Amino acid sequence: MKSLISGVEVLPASALDTDIEKTICITGHRKNRIALYKNNPVLTYSAVKLMIYRYIDMAIDAGYQYFINGLANGTDLWSAEYVIMKKHRNENIRIISVMPFLRHAEFLSGNDRVLLENVEKNSDYLITVNSNPDIIYSKYKSADSSAILYRDRNYYMVDKSSAVIAFADNDQKFSGTFQTINYAYRNNKKICSFSTEKIHNIIKKSDSDIRTIGYEIALLENVFCT
Repeated sequence: MKSLISGVEVLPASALDTDIEKTICITGHRKNRIALYKNNPVLTYSAVKLMIYRYIDMAIDAGYQYFINGLANGTDLWSAEYVIMKKHRNENIRIISVMPFLRHAEFLSGNDRVLLENVEKNSDYLITVNSNPDIIYSKYKSADSSAILYRDRNYYMVDKSSAVIAFADNDQKFSGTFQTINYAYRNNKKICSFSTEKIHNIIKKSDSDIRTIGYEIALLENVFCT
């Protein structure tokens, strides 16, 4: 099997073989689910990215080497892009990308699709949890669709990890992010999370100055070592 967007070989779920204790997955809101600070997407997304980067750095400092993402826009692809950069500087870092189904790229466009292609090409493992080339996601199950593709992707990421980085808000308890967190909690995985409220508070404290925001985030204590 090959990816329809990057042409990279796509491996079955059974192909992944990593040290679970050194593996962490990342989950979080898509861009359209992120509440903007004063209706400013550039500032809000920049602050979210900096927080994701800080949590990844924390995980690396705590000994994690394998980073799993689910190839969705927003949190997933932002984190994957950063892990790729870290991988070029640290030969121990590996990136694992898990697609819910082969046609998942059809749901992305523009810059998100370009970023998706780059992430796929730079992944050490490109995995799919459903190898049916024709299946797509739908709440109404049929011969060529399924309502559990994203759930299966989320559960797979948790099963292969010992910890989870999560960007999650309590008012989105029916999201895929909370589905992933709840499954991780039931399976006794370490969960380190941050919320949009925390992001907004840092922006406000920093008077919306991106350099100050970065400084405040860099000072955060390593949550994986507490």
